[in-house]
Formats: sequence, structure tokens, C-alpha cells
Amino acid sequence: MIRLKSSHIILRALVTSDIDFLELVENDERFWHLSDTLQPFSRSVLKDYIDNSYKDIYEAKQLRLVISLHNNQPIGFIDLYDFDPKNKRAGLGILILEGYHDKGYGTQAVKMMMNYAFEVLDLHQIFASIIEDNQRSLSLFKKLGFEIIGLKKDWRYNFGQFQSEYLLQKLTHVH
Repeated sequence: MIRLKSSHIILRALVTSDIDFLELVENDERFWHLSDTLQPFSRSVLKDYIDNSYKDIYEAKQLRLVISLHNNQPIGFIDLYDFDPKNKRAGLGILILEGYHDKGYGTQAVKMMMNYAFEVLDLHQIFASIIEDNQRSLSLFKKLGFEIIGLKKDWRYNFGQFQSEYLLQKLTHVH
């Protein structure tokens, strides 16, 4: 059985009480480059997002889960995006707030999401796009078996400069 729970964290659906955390993360300009956000979101738009987060991944083509500690304290988000059931692939993104880095939470969350994607959704591959200088994320994904398969040069324009972005891929071992 696939469980979205480890000894330290839980991957869970968004709930109404996550509105403050969602607003904090989505409206923090330091994170905007991760999702190509150009402006803040209103509280009512974020409430609508939570209200519609029940949609099936096959309908929404994405899945966002809250990474929370066992006491229900949210510490980040993990997403499957660009879900393509025909070609059996999806992108994977993760964001963990700074105070919770280097505690193994990211490794646990990505492992659980990979298991879910491969075993429940029956995906063949997961990909990730990571800015070239994001060594923490590159290290995490490479440690979990993702391969760098390309470099998109000057792919993103952030903070007044172009940044190159690696494309990483993890294939399931089942053929």
C-alpha cells in the first residue's frame, strides 16, 4: 500500500486552514521565479484555488500536496504538474521553507511522491526543471536517481539576469 506518510512528514491535500500558509508562500517574491509568477495573488483567488484543489489529477493535470509535520504544521509544497497520462509522465516540483532545510524532509517528500507517481498513477517517467545554480535541489534529485538530460541556456529571466535551467529525468524500472 502506498502511504503519503513517513516517520517525520505527511503529504496531504490542501485544506481551508492552509490559506495563510498558501498566501505566505505564493506572495513571497523570492519564490515567484519558481512558477513564473509576476504578481501577488489575492486572498480570494487563493481561497478559490483551495476550494478547487479537490479536482482529480486527470482533470486538473496537476496535483499539489502540502508537506506537513505530524503536528500538521505546513513546511512546504510538492507538486506534480504537466501531468500527461497518455505519455505516462509528469513534472515534479518541491518547495520547503528555509527553516526546514537539511533535515531530510525534501528527500522523504520526493521519495513518497515518486512512489505515488510510479505505483498509483502508473507513470513511466518524472521530470524536473532546476535552475543551474540551485545546488540544493540538484543534489536532492540526483541523489534520488534523476539524471541531468539537458541544459536549457538562458531559459529563465529572473532578478534582472538570464538563468540556465537543467532538465532532469527519472524513469521507472518497470517496462
